[in-house]
Amino acid sequence: MRRNKRNVSKQRHLIAFYKPKSTTAEQYRTIRSNVDFSAVDSELKTIMLTSSGPGEGKSTTAANLAVVMAQQGKKVLLIDADLRKPTMQYTFRVSNTEGLTTMLTKQTAFEDTIKKTEVDNLFIMTSGPIPPNPAELLSSVVMESFIKHALTLFDNVIIDTPPVLAVTDAQVLANVCDGTILVVRSGVAEKEAALKAKELLNKAKAKILGVVLNGKPIDKSSGYYYYSYYGNE
Repeated sequence: MRRNKRNVSKQRHLIAFYKPKSTTAEQYRTIRSNVDFSAVDSELKTIMLTSSGPGEGKSTTAANLAVVMAQQGKKVLLIDADLRKPTMQYTFRVSNTEGLTTMLTKQTAFEDTIKKTEVDNLFIMTSGPIPPNPAELLSSVVMESFIKHALTLFDNVIIDTPPVLAVTDAQVLANVCDGTILVVRSGVAEKEAALKAKELLNKAKAKILGVVLNGKPIDKSSGYYYYSYYGNE
């Protein structure tokens, strides 16, 4: 029996939910554990994920990190703040006619814009229609107030943002989040680009929790895995 391509794609993106015993899902739990260990001195409730450039897996990492946090029993809100090339509506197969942009422009209420997912304890807010002024919306007082309000209802808020080197959106949000994770894909990101992204995040006063090296091949038989390294070295 032929499986539906959309379902296969969805399962691939949400591997921590559909294949929780897989090696890749375990690596996402390792990232979650490292985030927990990073929170010894201060509570990390808002976590932003970004990359140096496109195609490095930041959105997939954000979605799966949100899944494993929700599986821990935490109430989690995943926000698609990539207002230029959003993807969460495809990952979770939900409508994107309303979302972050309609909420920030007061076209929809906060409670009406959040969508429940099939993962227990996990809720998402898609990007909404692509606006002409993404950076201005993300740097607005309304956005900062929204995050503060979300934290009164959720244990953790995970935010997916655009690549650092492409636009300024990630830098805008970095200093209002408790921590930032930089996703780097092996064979895609150049070392200079990753270092430049880190430099820009530091200038934005981001608290960089560490780097996720994504898609590094081990050998022909084992395929790919996700390796996380945490630290600012």
